[in-house]
Amino acid sequence: MANHKSAKKRSIQSKTKNTVNTRYLSQIRSNLNKFNNTLKENKSEEIQKSFQSINSIMAKAVKKGIIKKEYMSRKLSSLSNQIKKN
Repeated sequence: MANHKSAKKRSIQSKTKNTVNTRYLSQIRSNLNKFNNTLKENKSEEIQKSFQSINSIMAKAVKKGIIKKEYMSRKLSSLSNQIKKN
């Protein structure tokens, strides 16, 4: 455990940031799984809704600096290609 006051504060800050980051990443993963499931079921309205939710969550994660912008654009591009093929 940290001995200095600033090191203790830093430890607390890193723990809270870690929980926020894991929450965003788990939301992204769960929405990607929902998207893949709706893609298999061929429900066009639900596919569009899940795509929009993925886009929203990933944009927030980019804004917070959790994921990179290039990763988001690559992922959304591949998902939109999957929609077009289906």
